Amino acid sequence: MRRMRNVKIVATLGPASDTYDMIRSLHEAGADVFRLNMSHGSHAEIAEKHAIIRKIEEDTGSTIGILADLQGPKLRVGVFAGDSEMLDEGAKFRLDLDTADGDSSRVCLPHPEIFAALEPGKTLLVNDGKIRLKVDDCGPDFADCVVVTGGVISNRKGVNVPDVELPLAALSEKDRADLEFVAELGVDWMALSFVQRPADVQEARDLIKGRAAVLSKIEKPNAVERFDDILAVSDGIMVARGDLGVELPVQNVPPIQKRLVRKCRHAAKPVIVATQMLESMIESPMPTRAEVSDVATAIYEGADAVMLSAESAAGSYPIDAVTTMDRVAAEVEQDPTYTQIIEASRNPVRGSVADGIVAAAREIAETADIKAICCFTQSGTTALLVARERPRVPIIALTPLVGTARRLALSWGCNCAITGVMDRFKGAVVGAAKAAREEGFATADDQIVVTAGVPFNVTGTTNILRVAPCDERLIYSTDPE
Repeated sequence: MRRMRNVKIVATLGPASDTYDMIRSLHEAGADVFRLNMSHGSHAEIAEKHAIIRKIEEDTGSTIGILADLQGPKLRVGVFAGDSEMLDEGAKFRLDLDTADGDSSRVCLPHPEIFAALEPGKTLLVNDGKIRLKVDDCGPDFADCVVVTGGVISNRKGVNVPDVELPLAALSEKDRADLEFVAELGVDWMALSFVQRPADVQEARDLIKGRAAVLSKIEKPNAVERFDDILAVSDGIMVARGDLGVELPVQNVPPIQKRLVRKCRHAAKPVIVATQMLESMIESPMPTRAEVSDVATAIYEGADAVMLSAESAAGSYPIDAVTTMDRVAAEVEQDPTYTQIIEASRNPVRGSVADGIVAAAREIAETADIKAICCFTQSGTTALLVARERPRVPIIALTPLVGTARRLALSWGCNCAITGVMDRFKGAVVGAAKAAREEGFATADDQIVVTAGVPFNVTGTTNILRVAPCDERLIYSTDPE
């Protein structure tokens, strides 16, 4: 299903989008990748959604990516005798390991690892930062705090510790069970929550064993500080602005978003901008102007994908939300300013033959009357390098591996087509011309650029470029064997 835009849309599935008809409607409205949130739903429910997506893929002939988002270590307070309490500014409040019901003076925080890492003067944030506590004194089983910002605290509200690196395991027991389940089920991307260090990513990668690509969610200050090292061991990145905006001053988030997106593009790794993009559409059929501007900003920055969370998972208008995001993306990409920004932010990479080939492919395509860049790829690397160039013409990624095609559903501008295994370059050129015509990117009178690696079916061998006609008769009469 050809899109009239390059940026991809990720839609989260949930109670509002758990049937065949609804999920298919979301795909037809513009969703390229579906996110399965492992924080909600049983394994049986996750498997049912997975099966529906694959059935839609079969019925529509599309290539659809599936992203499983692991919950990660969740830090929460215990419960209160009255379900909630009001904390006044300046009041004293204790967090401890006592499992008794809480009151206005204390509550259980069943995470000894937090107490082990705390120091006087550190900050604790409760309920998405609505309540701010400053540690006055602490020990291995308690933290005496002063309420800096008061409010209502209630049962099992989340806790953030922004200025401390917590000695938490990257994956909880639930995460490990979920990881193995969805890896065997057959998802394309695995998202890791609350990554703090490269070792967290490597631990997950060792467990996944190549069954899915690894995407790191950047939502903690430690992850921002170590971003280059985390990016190096990740296959993709999600700028998860929800917790990031809680743990850092909100004014820091936009420049961080811009820097991370550009670094991901330079590394030729897909990046998703996520959280609260069209938040008001959970309850309204129309977004706010500020939300539309936020989505547009991520697209102008060159993000590979933008994501809907509760808007499509639990909102009243999931199809409207996807449709809005699709229309905003199409409009932005038609703006001449978009092309200027994208090309001005291009940072040439000249480290390998493959880098030179894809740069030349873009240059030729934009200089001559070329309709598409067709790249043969085994692992997806060549397509990612072409996408990094952000060419003005469409990218057609041809691969014999359906798993590679599904992973590329997340990458900017990649239109994927499944081909047979190629062993001769002439056959590859013919296949590329056929795909360009069948997918509506070109006619028999047009030309395409073809990139490939010889020998075929060997990862990392991109070393050939050909400008080819889309008329197969001309290919056979002019191409070398």
